[in-house]
Amino acid sequence: MTSRPTAKLRIGAWCVDPTAGQISRGGEVVRVEARTMRLLLDLAQHAGEVVSIDALLDRVWAGVIVTPDSVYQAVASLRRLLGDDPRRPSYIATVPRLGYRMVAAVGAWTEPTAAAQAGPRPGRRTLLAAGGLAAIALVAVFAAYTQVARARHTAAAPVARPPIAAVGVLPFLDLTPTMDQEPLTDNVTEGLIDQLGKNTALRTPGFRSSFLLKGKHATPAEAARTLGVSYVVDGSVRKAGDRVRIAARLLRADNGFVIWSQTYDRPLAEIPAVEDAIAAGVAKALAAAQAPKG
Repeated sequence: MTSRPTAKLRIGAWCVDPTAGQISRGGEVVRVEARTMRLLLDLAQHAGEVVSIDALLDRVWAGVIVTPDSVYQAVASLRRLLGDDPRRPSYIATVPRLGYRMVAAVGAWTEPTAAAQAGPRPGRRTLLAAGGLAAIALVAVFAAYTQVARARHTAAAPVARPPIAAVGVLPFLDLTPTMDQEPLTDNVTEGLIDQLGKNTALRTPGFRSSFLLKGKHATPAEAARTLGVSYVVDGSVRKAGDRVRIAARLLRADNGFVIWSQTYDRPLAEIPAVEDAIAAGVAKALAAAQAPKG
């Protein structure tokens, strides 16, 4: 077994701290389970190389009898933590029938110095120029404020905006007879969350919150309370050859009633289009459900 680093590493945009068991980026701190951290470090130690499933089983799962499915699930979980898209990977790329490759830049982490954080000190001329600009800005602000104050007396009443719907996505179920398509169902769930998150008329919890419900068998009401939403989307994935059948439905959390459902039979390559279609169907159904009743 190769030795594993304990010092902080930079992997892409993330600071990886093996000792603390966490990764951080731009003030965001994410806890990482011990075996998932070992997987990340192993791929980082072999950055740019193809690491086979067998090699990962030998090194990351040493002494534990597991199947390759454990590797698939761990890689899917690691990608979610890193915010990586398996279709356009910037961290972990899948090499079909061979394994995985770390494609992000890997190096030692260097803490920013106090001087770099503070930036260069401004000179006297810069300060004088800044003072003059500040005075001009104050005059402009005062003039704008006066215009706004006058306009308030004649402004029309604001147009009412429709309420923002809060909808959560539950992890989709793998209903393939062999039950070996968990990475695929995870990717569909994550892709749908991403699409719904782009709609400014919706509020959607991120995939980390949704995947906390995986395997919990929670009712729609229980899941909604956990996610802080009023509606939930659930669904299933079946795969046969190069085709998939994806079923999705939108439910009210308070009573469990289905207000929209659809099934899609498509080639595997069209999964992103299915995610778009589901997101559009959910948004349309929510708009109709929240429309004022005349």
